[in-house]
Amino acid sequence: MPMKLLLINPRLPESFWSFSWAFQHVARDKCAAISPLGLATLAALTPSGWDVTIVDENVEPIDWDADADIVGICGMAVQFPRQKEIAAEFRRKGCYVVVGGSYASLCPEEYRTVVDTVVAGEAEYIWPRFCADFENGEPLPRYQETGTVDLEDSPTPRHDLLKLDRYQSVAVQFSRGCPFRCEFCDIIITFGRKPRAKSLAQIERELDLLRRCGMRNVFFVDDNLIGHLPRCRELLPMLADYQSRHRYRFAFGAETSANVATQPDLLTLLRAANFEWVFIGIETPSREALLETLKVQNTRADLLTSLRAVYAHGIDVYGSFVVGFDADDATVFARQNAFIIESGIIVASIAMLLALPRTPLFERLQRDGRLQSAGESHHLWNNLIATNIIPQNMSYSELVLGFRDLIGQITSDVSISKRIRNKLPYLGGAPVPFRVGMGATLAYLGRFLVHGALRGGVRRWYHVARSLLPAMLRPRLIPFVILNWVQGLAIQAFVREHLRQHGNLPVREVAPVKTSRDQLLVIER
Repeated sequence: MPMKLLLINPRLPESFWSFSWAFQHVARDKCAAISPLGLATLAALTPSGWDVTIVDENVEPIDWDADADIVGICGMAVQFPRQKEIAAEFRRKGCYVVVGGSYASLCPEEYRTVVDTVVAGEAEYIWPRFCADFENGEPLPRYQETGTVDLEDSPTPRHDLLKLDRYQSVAVQFSRGCPFRCEFCDIIITFGRKPRAKSLAQIERELDLLRRCGMRNVFFVDDNLIGHLPRCRELLPMLADYQSRHRYRFAFGAETSANVATQPDLLTLLRAANFEWVFIGIETPSREALLETLKVQNTRADLLTSLRAVYAHGIDVYGSFVVGFDADDATVFARQNAFIIESGIIVASIAMLLALPRTPLFERLQRDGRLQSAGESHHLWNNLIATNIIPQNMSYSELVLGFRDLIGQITSDVSISKRIRNKLPYLGGAPVPFRVGMGATLAYLGRFLVHGALRGGVRRWYHVARSLLPAMLRPRLIPFVILNWVQGLAIQAFVREHLRQHGNLPVREVAPVKTSRDQLLVIER
């Protein structure tokens, strides 16, 4: 009898990136934003004679009576509470439970009593070792990758085991690692500062599989797609050629650093390959704060000028923003609000600074006694309005209350309309003929009008109309404006519910404390 492996991606809590409102009311055929690439890769690394099933709890329920010898659970820190629930239930049923993923790699000690085996680090070499040991009846409690993986050894992920039609985008990875050294980031801790990449042939095979599966939206989940510039300059022409040969089948998105805007040839190649958006960690318009956190790549050119250079190539920008750096005082919230509005960024994720384990920021604040202690509830704090740092130039309550006000202001209808109007003058055309069926487009538009514009009343109609007027002279931008509104309203719905649940909780002033590492708040943004 073949071994039966059940791989599970636990349910994610709501966040800026959930877009649940959009999936419930507009893009109703979708359930989640991005497919779980890690599990698809793990399935491909599993012995060919095993029966493998993938269940993503974000798009389908778990079958608790599933016949499985091994249950593998992935996840980030935000999924840790649900990981524990799933592990406990399947262990109670007699299944062997193994866990991996970013949080297990960062804090494997958290799982000592939760699962049978922890797989920490990149999986390409250690997962097959675990499978062999399990077949021989000798699995170890922990497998730790201490080196780095040659990504040319990474197999084509088993995307075919996923219910791909339920995702807005499917995840593809070309490279791992980032050459920069941002103080707060755990990427260089997990994957190193020397980016490694797959071969072009590997990427082409993955795209061929996704094309056969009927997918159209692809998200390159590399930590920084341009982190290895020579390899990126090889990838983008290949993607442009692939798109041309296949009638621009895919719409791509990617994570890049802000210095992409200083490389006009890269922007031209991104547009030629039909990259519709890029995600950039902008963090703050404060040069002092950027230098403090060693995010020097964001200081080499004016940030607004850089963003507008990306827009000029017909590429939208999604961005992350942070408040609570040592250089920030109580004026930071108004400055962030003004910058985000002027930048035109609609998909703007805003967070308070968090100190993740093993990062330089964590070590520095721990030395300075500026980390708060936390009990068992610390894994849930990222769903509240709280953080684990003690601010330097404002009180803790000023940070929390300022953050509450900021996310409420930036997600208002007025702000959405202003940001769209500020972006449109700089937005280049869409030269690549990406094809979407007229029926699907009209249905999407109709649902937005009914569930978005109409339900917002006269004032929302007014703000929608104001943002559409500049696009009337460039009709091809009208679908783009509608998409931005759908994205903005989805984030607005999350923030309003978030504030309803947590916005009125009392804020406790805190003082710096000395604590041991395993007592400290551990959160993954």
